[in-house]
Amino acid sequence: MNKIDLKDILQENLADDNQDYLSILGDEKEMLNDHTDIPDTLPILPLRNTVLFPGVIIPINIGREKSLKLIRYVYKSSVPFGVIAQRDTNTENPKLEDLYTIGTVATVLKILEMPDGTTTAIIQGKKRFELDDILYDEPYHVGKIIVKQEDTITEEDQEYNAIGEALKDMALKIVKYSSNIPNEAGFALKNIESMLFLINFISSNTDIDYRNKQELLEIDILKERATKLLELLGKQVKILELKEDIQKKVKVDLDKQQREYLLHQQMKTIQNELGTNPVDEDLQELEEAAKKKKWGKNVQEIFEKELQKLKRQNPSTPDYSVQFNYVKELTELPWEHYSEDNFDLKKASEILDADHYGLDKVKERILEYLAVLKLKGDMKSPILCLYGPPGVGKTSLGKSVARALNREFVRMSLGGLHDESEIRGHRRTYIGAMPGRIIQSIKKAGTSNPVFILDEIDKVGQDFRGDPQSALLEVLDPEQNTTFHDNYLDIDYDLSKVMFIATANDISTIAPPLRDRMEMIEVSGYLMEEKIEIAKRHLIPRQLVNHGLKTEQIEFTDDILNFIIDKYTRESGVRGLDKTLAKIMRQVAKHVALDSSFTIKPTKTTVEEYLGTPIFTREEYQGNELPGVVTGLAWTAVGGEILYVESSISKGKGALTMTGSLGDVMKESATLALEYIKSHAEELGIQPSAVEEHNIHIHVPAGAVPKDGPSAGITMVTSLASSLTGRKVKKALAMTGEITLRGKVLPVGGIREKILAAKRAGIKEIILCRENKKDIDEIKKEYVKGIKFHFVDHIREVLDIALI
Repeated sequence: MNKIDLKDILQENLADDNQDYLSILGDEKEMLNDHTDIPDTLPILPLRNTVLFPGVIIPINIGREKSLKLIRYVYKSSVPFGVIAQRDTNTENPKLEDLYTIGTVATVLKILEMPDGTTTAIIQGKKRFELDDILYDEPYHVGKIIVKQEDTITEEDQEYNAIGEALKDMALKIVKYSSNIPNEAGFALKNIESMLFLINFISSNTDIDYRNKQELLEIDILKERATKLLELLGKQVKILELKEDIQKKVKVDLDKQQREYLLHQQMKTIQNELGTNPVDEDLQELEEAAKKKKWGKNVQEIFEKELQKLKRQNPSTPDYSVQFNYVKELTELPWEHYSEDNFDLKKASEILDADHYGLDKVKERILEYLAVLKLKGDMKSPILCLYGPPGVGKTSLGKSVARALNREFVRMSLGGLHDESEIRGHRRTYIGAMPGRIIQSIKKAGTSNPVFILDEIDKVGQDFRGDPQSALLEVLDPEQNTTFHDNYLDIDYDLSKVMFIATANDISTIAPPLRDRMEMIEVSGYLMEEKIEIAKRHLIPRQLVNHGLKTEQIEFTDDILNFIIDKYTRESGVRGLDKTLAKIMRQVAKHVALDSSFTIKPTKTTVEEYLGTPIFTREEYQGNELPGVVTGLAWTAVGGEILYVESSISKGKGALTMTGSLGDVMKESATLALEYIKSHAEELGIQPSAVEEHNIHIHVPAGAVPKDGPSAGITMVTSLASSLTGRKVKKALAMTGEITLRGKVLPVGGIREKILAAKRAGIKEIILCRENKKDIDEIKKEYVKGIKFHFVDHIREVLDIALI
């Protein structure tokens, strides 16, 4: 039930009945002299948000079907019924526990069918009652009641009379200040003689919550009820007086901005009076947070200055929210809060080994950092840059480092970043300004010494919005980042305790000044043996968990893992291998779901059934039965490969033709090789005229795959020398290295991946530059077992070894 506006009911529906305001509010003499016999069982009408008092007449809007049946029945039968308020207004069919215990016996004076299709009943309260029980609730509620006798007080009680006069005075003030109460109400108040009726009349018409009205109705002692009502009216009068004072201070003609200001001031005044001002609460929370912060004197002074500035601003202005967000940002940053590092080197080593297989150079560097930090107690954090092909575990390694150090971990992806303000933040003069992502990440970590991963630092862009790589110079310089300046904070922040770890795929795209500030650590691709170990230790257990399988339901042998890696993946890392294993697990999960006893030990046949025809074919050594065919070694983004350099001679005028999608550097290597042959023809046993009278064609299969780089230099010299001399190249031999015009052999990169490709193809001997020996020493001996290495300094040594 919802209480509606009594004044509207009077004007719209009672005008024809010539009833004045006093009669519609009730007759106090009738209430006092009412001796109606009320039975102990009555129909019960639950009301929402409305409380009926004895002697008072109110309109109620009937919405529920049960309520409509009850009203029509009691009106037709002229019998009383009980009215009682619901505890929860949302309850549609209330039980006994959903209703208050005290209500009012009422009668229906009139039923009005409203223009909007609803039904309104005018009801009058008679006596209070206590609800003892609900007997049944169909077709409407019927309950057992106990009629409450009203308390009486003699006219000689002076305190009681004083309370009555105070009630009239306060009620008249409310009528005066409120625009919602008609002036006739004041006339009615002055003419009420009965204290009981006065209390009920004021309680019913005062603008207080229905729960407070219910509390008044439940008070048996009349003097206590009057005192409680006086207290509620006092608060209401005080609020209306404050509102009146504020309205007198402002102009009559208010524009939109002034109107909003007035409303905020009224709200603030009311909230101050009630003691629940959210603005003051927010400011108090900021002050409490500042007391707990551990920060420098400089930051403390700036905070207090900005907080005082915030207090002076009007909360309704846009600048207030900007200032509030800034002060709040100061309190949320960790400043000089640092987590305690774990200096247990043995435990740290175990964590790194457990999370990642291999990567010995990186693990060693982390342990070195820990050792120095443990001995010195303080150290400017090194800026490590892990670079290598995708999928080798650069980013996940950062998580392991954080776990080993017992530090918080945050990651910031720099891929595609163009705007410098993403690093340094926006100035507060801009709309929507916020700190840079460095400061935001520090806030997210909650400490000023997290492990901070700068992911894909080689993919930072540069355009008209600025150069983020230049902004990173300050972040990644241990000499400068003690006073990192964020444009939004406008306060220096110490990043020297943060352990930054950058990751990159191609360091050639990183600006030289930025590269100079980082310690470059290569994370090279994995050998076949390493991939097998990673699959067994990490990938397979994780995929078993992800697919709800048990260890005994599927078992991979080393040979099958070798087959999967070789035939279905071609990469330096293990990301593709992880996806391939997941595909197999899904197939197994399907079989297990159909038959819980299903187990499998995959063979090549079942792998091909699950994954389809092998995607890749192994680059096998094809032999060199003819002169001019030489096996070279190449590096690609997905690992190493072998390639063949073929050369042939034909009658002509010494023209050089190169095919096979060769890049500029590779073409220069071919030209260089030919010039070396020409200038040293006699030493190599070649007639000079043989070179001048023959056209030379160099081809590198596969022709559609672009190739570039200097590492095929010695391969091309050997191929030309073999063709021109007619000497074949030794079987199962491969080579890689750059040459100079003088014939000196220079070192090349990607040795680890090239060795993997050679071993995969069945190569038995490899020729390398002597300076590349250090790369071979870093590879575990079991991985290079069965391969003989020849380390050379000059091309003559290469030809002596290769040609037979």
